[in-house]
Amino acid sequence: MGVLPDRAEKDNQTITLRWEGPFAWPGFEQTVGLPPIPPKPGIYLQTFEHRGGYLIYLAGITRRPAPARFREHTRKYLNGDYNVLDVDAAQQGRRQEVWHGWGYARAHREEFEARKQEILEAVHRQLAGFRIFVGDVGDGPRLLERLEAAIMGCLYQQPPPICEIPDKGMFLAARRPAEPPITVRSVCSVVLHGLPAYLEV
Repeated sequence: MGVLPDRAEKDNQTITLRWEGPFAWPGFEQTVGLPPIPPKPGIYLQTFEHRGGYLIYLAGITRRPAPARFREHTRKYLNGDYNVLDVDAAQQGRRQEVWHGWGYARAHREEFEARKQEILEAVHRQLAGFRIFVGDVGDGPRLLERLEAAIMGCLYQQPPPICEIPDKGMFLAARRPAEPPITVRSVCSVVLHGLPAYLEV
């Protein structure tokens, strides 16, 4: 997993990223029979199983061990701060929200409390349904930010259902005009729908 040193030394503008996974969402390893997320920093993908591969819901980054970041995500989900999807629909390539988080959630706490049992049951189904992939490119903030932005931007431009499953409106820090492009070669043993083998970041 991560940058291949020989490739990076020969060409500073091209790196190879090896995706590892699928892993279980922390706390659901025994439920779904998948291994835990490695305790490393880097970039990660939250995905749903779909037609012999995986549909990407979002790309995220962490400069700390990934399980610590996912514990934060879990708290946000349980508090109603994040979008919650119908997992069965997502696995069929349809985005169907059970609960809309973010600004809507902050303005509609009474609705969340009234529907809390229903929403939390959907949260647990979603966390159990996620299949996590991780890639180690170190913890350099700009490379991580650029890679996250490039992946999400690529997904948004794909045909349905690839473009419909991811969240929109994320804060993304794409490559600035003064930054030279870097080509990232993705290597994975499974199909990650919509993620090209080569991506400029």
